[in-house]
Order: sequence, then structure tokens, then C-alpha cells
Amino acid sequence: VCAAASSTGAGVCQSPGVASCTDCLYRGPQCAWCFQKDFLYGSEPSRRCDLPENLRRRGCGSEFIEQSEVKVEFNATLSGTQVSPRGISITLRPGSQASFMVAVKQLQRYPLDLYYLVDVSASMQENLNHLKTVGVALSLRMTEHTSDLWLGFGSFVDKPVSPYISVHPSKINNPCSDYEIRCRPAHGFHHVLSMTGNMSEFTRVIKRQRISGNMDTPEGGLDAMLQAAVCQNAVGWRPEAKRLLLLMTDQPSHLALDSRLGGIVVPHDGQCHLENNVYTGSTRMDHPSLGQLSDKLLENNIHSVFAVEKQQYQWYEELVQLLPGSYLGKLGIFQAPNLIDLVVDAYKRLLSEVAVSVSVEDLAVSRFWVSVSPICPQGSTRKDQSCSGVQPGQTVYFNITIGQHACSDDGKDNDVVVLVHPVGYNESTVVRVHSKCGCKCRPTGRCNEDVQSPCSSQELRPDHGHLQDLNNDPNGSCRADGWNVDCSSRGVCECGKCVCEQSRLGLIFGKYCEMDDFSCPYNRELLCGGHGVCVSGECVCQEGWTGESCGCPTSPTTCQSPDGFICSGQGKCVCGKCVCDDPQHSGEFCEGCRICQIKREICKNVDCSHSLKGAEHCNITCAQLVGPIEDLSERVSSGRLLGTFLSVCVLTVLCGLVVVAVSQLLMQKRARSPGGASAEGGYHCTGKDVSYIPT
Repeated sequence: VCAAASSTGAGVCQSPGVASCTDCLYRGPQCAWCFQKDFLYGSEPSRRCDLPENLRRRGCGSEFIEQSEVKVEFNATLSGTQVSPRGISITLRPGSQASFMVAVKQLQRYPLDLYYLVDVSASMQENLNHLKTVGVALSLRMTEHTSDLWLGFGSFVDKPVSPYISVHPSKINNPCSDYEIRCRPAHGFHHVLSMTGNMSEFTRVIKRQRISGNMDTPEGGLDAMLQAAVCQNAVGWRPEAKRLLLLMTDQPSHLALDSRLGGIVVPHDGQCHLENNVYTGSTRMDHPSLGQLSDKLLENNIHSVFAVEKQQYQWYEELVQLLPGSYLGKLGIFQAPNLIDLVVDAYKRLLSEVAVSVSVEDLAVSRFWVSVSPICPQGSTRKDQSCSGVQPGQTVYFNITIGQHACSDDGKDNDVVVLVHPVGYNESTVVRVHSKCGCKCRPTGRCNEDVQSPCSSQELRPDHGHLQDLNNDPNGSCRADGWNVDCSSRGVCECGKCVCEQSRLGLIFGKYCEMDDFSCPYNRELLCGGHGVCVSGECVCQEGWTGESCGCPTSPTTCQSPDGFICSGQGKCVCGKCVCDDPQHSGEFCEGCRICQIKREICKNVDCSHSLKGAEHCNITCAQLVGPIEDLSERVSSGRLLGTFLSVCVLTVLCGLVVVAVSQLLMQKRARSPGGASAEGGYHCTGKDVSYIPT
């Protein structure tokens, strides 16, 4: 489930014309109204309307902010239902919208109610004869697709008034008198057989039917269809069954307003008017409109099937596009096998197509809008409101979005019912939309601001003496205690009230224009941390907060460790965070101490493990060694460094002595050799030569 806004940005909210909470929230779901007393005192009333984060940043408490609230609540759904959820509650404001999913599951097998509505005008004689053998054959064929088939039958011709029929006395009772054929009188609709599973009874009733006659070409099929749909008890539609209404005709049908030619001007009321199974309203009311017929078919979960001859196919092809859940079949000759194939194909086609119809209460249609986006079992989405090719056991999801344009004329909160009805299903989802137009701040009296001038009230005018009593200084009420300037030098005093000047840096407000939203430090991107107000360049913190930017809580609860101690007893709580007394302690609550663990291990291994005394003495000894062990660790560390240095020095000296000794040995060996001169030079020293060398 999701909720969205029609537009964004603070500019939509900040408008000089906004003077009340209602006006503010009408700007869009992103706008909010602050009804905190003395909020932005001295500024324009429209400053109370802004984005919620801006209001909090300027010092308005969250509990004083009224804003649009979009809620979507789902009612519990019973198991085994075809449509879920069955109930949804939504809270909307003008400009807001909410989305939700409705799931429609196709069951494996449904019981089926099929009602034959047949045109019995003279041209349908041959087709009526073929219908006599349909019942049993259709029942056998439909066992593959339905668990239980029931059939019903009704007939129609046209309205029994001129000029649709001949009103000659001899032809009223027998329209076929010119052809020496006995026909039944013309009638708008005659319900003959209620729903039954007895195929023999259906066949017997069909064999007893006789044709009738009329004068004009169009027939009254749509008029009869509406009666067959709304007369639930007479027809015997079963609540749990899929319902098919099959219209058989070879001519087009009359539409609304056609009956005015016969002097009938009363619109159809959409109700059932059967007396002794005969439609009594045929001569009193007009034909129904297509919209009216569509609503009644949807309301009563009925699929319509039109079986027409090919000459009229194009006319009905345009008609079925305006009737959701309808199917059109073209037959060259009305024969039993063709009729059976038509019914089977129509049933399979209609069952495999899942669509929804969304209706809003008539009085609220202009205030709401609805969009539907189906998600078909294959994962594809459709632009229209249906999925085709759905197999038994599969589920179709519909993403439905409802948005609100405006409130009712009286501006009050009210509830509107939106019905999401899958076409041809006896289940639906009822959506109750709570249209929220008022503000909860009404009891506080801060939902509206006086937009009049401070001098508009008579009692505040100087000439009425009200302000002349303030120490004989009409501007005394515009000066803060200890100040000798009006309105903190940032506004003008009009009739005893400060009107703050506008600044390019931000907003100046307050009784004495002493506050603003730009000269104090920010914390977490909020002026004074959202926990104070800016007065004369300094944050004045709310109770429970301190610090330059009111960012430090005075309560130490945030420093309380899980064991209940403040900073585990090893530190102090500073600005809501632990500051450890000893650098060796660490962690959020000073609970960590690595050197302490090392000390315990040394005590355990050295003193306790090899001591012949008891455990109590061990613990005492370890406690006493905490200080010495720390010093010892430092000394050991220092001793290791000194030893390393001395070792390097000694090793260097020894290496030097070894190199010198080796060099001397090589020189002595060379001096003792008989041929001390280098062979490479080609000169050999002898005894004579040595004596010759001058000294």
C-alpha cells in the first residue's frame, strides 16, 4: 500500500492567501499547519502553513502540527473467497491519493445459470424450432466445464403500442391473422421458465412456444434484458452460480428515447415490474439506456451473450463495447450444434477474462478520481481494466488508486463508499473513504488567524483610550523589559502591536520581533536543534535540553548502561554521551577495558593458579596487584627496548673487531710470501733488489 501527493515544494504551501488550517491543507498533502500558541508571533498568518520539517525547524512542536494523513486499513479476509480483501478503509484529504491491491482468484469449476431470452417475432420461427433440441445436448456438453447447469427461458417482441404493432382489433390478439397463422399477442417481456436443472422440463417449455409479430424492424431486446436481470426472485438466479443471459435475435434493438414515438416519455426506473410473469411497465416506461442496462448487469453479476445473425453483427459489435462482461457470437443459421458451440465458447471466453468495475457514490463522483491497472498472471500489465486468458486457479491483481479532488460543499468530514466489483462475480471489495476536511486544532482556537490590521479592532485604537493607559506611552506594549527601542529595532509598532519587518536572511517574529530563524546555530539541520527558539541571536532551550544549539539532553537516561549504572560507573554523562574517567575504558557506556582483562589473566595464572591459599586470598591479591601489574607492564616494555638497543650496539662492535682481525691476518700472510710482488705486474723481488731499494 502507497500514498502520494499531487505536487511538492514549500512554495505551494507558502501563499499570502492562506489564513486557516483548512486553506493550508487544501494546498496539498505535503502542507502542514502549526497551531502552537504564539508561534511566529508578529509574522504573517500564512507563515503557519509550510512543510512539516520547516515548521519544526522554526520551533513548532510536533504535537502542534496538523498535516494531511493518508491511511489505508484492510479488514480481515475470509478464507476461500474469490475476491480479497473484502473491505478497505482509507483516509484522504484534497490533493492526496492512496493505492491498494485487490486480488481476484479464478476457481476451478463454477455452477452455471443460463437464461435464454429469445425474440419470438415471426422471422424467428425456424430458429425457435432448432432450440427445442438444445437443452439435453448442451447439458451433456457443459459437464466438461461446470459442476451444475441450470436453464431458464423468457421471450420478448416489442412494446405492444402503436406504431410498433398493429392496433387493428383483429391483429392485437393475433398479429399473424393475414397469413392464417395463429400467433401469440405481442409483448415486451414474458418470463416463461425459472431456473431449473430439469432438462426435460426445459425442452417441454420450448416446444410449447409460439411466435408473435410486430410492425417495425427493431425489437425490444434491451428492455427485456433489464427485466431478466433485475427480477432476481422470479428468474431464480442462484447466488453462487456464474450467470449467463443469452439474447437470441435477428434484428437490432430499440434504445432509450425510441419509445417517444409511441407517446411514452417516462424514463425507465431500473426496477422489476413483473405481474404473473408478464412485464407490466412496457407501455408506461421508455427503453433503458445502455448505461442503465450496464449498471444493472454488473450489479446482478450477469454476463450477457448476444447470438445474432451476420446481417446484424456490426450493429451489436458496437453495442457490446459499451456493456462490460458481454460476448458476441455470429451465426449464419440458428442450428442446435451452432448454439451449443456458441454457449460453450462464450462461457470459456467470459470465464477466462477477469475485469473490475469501480463505482463511486453519485453525490461524490466529482470529488474523487480512480485509476485501475491490472497485473495479469503472466506478470504483464494492461492499460484497460481486464486480463484475458486467465486459467482456473490463477489470480489476477488490480492496482487501484483513489484520489480526492475536493471536499463536499459544506466542508465537513464525511464518508464515501467506493465499490470495486469484478465483472460477473458475486463478491466485491467495499472501500470506505473517509474524506477528512476539518482540522483537529479546532478546540484550541488556533485553526484560523486574524488577518485584519492590528488597528481594525475599535478597542485597540488610541482614540478609545485603551492604549493611553499604558504609562501614557502608546508604544510601551511594543518594548521588551529592559529595552528602550520599539520591536527590538526590527519592526514597527502599530496600535500597540509589533509588525515585524521582512528580512532577506529569513523570518523575524515574536511579540517584540526578538526572534528569528537565521541568527542562531543549527543542530541536525534544525534551528536550535528543534528544541528551542532563537531569541536575540541565542537559543532559548525547551525544558530537558541544554547547550548552545539545544542539542544536549539534560536527562542522563541515554548514558545508562544495561546494568542500570550511568556509564557503567566508569565515567560521566556529557551531552547525552559517556565520557570515560580512565582512557583505558571504552565503549558506548565505558563498559570495555582491555588492560583490565589482561590484569585478571595475569593474576589468575601467576598468583591464583600456584597459590596454596584459598580463592578469597587470590581475589584480594589480584586486587592489590592491579596497580603494580600496570607499572610492571610498563617497566617490562621499557626493559625490552633497552635490551634491544644494547644488543645491537654489542653486535656492531663485535662485527667491527672481526673485520679488523681478518684484515690484519691477510696482510701478514701476504708479507711473508716469497713472491710478494704481484704477478700481474711482471716484477719479482730478490735479495739483491731489496738491498738496492733506497732507504
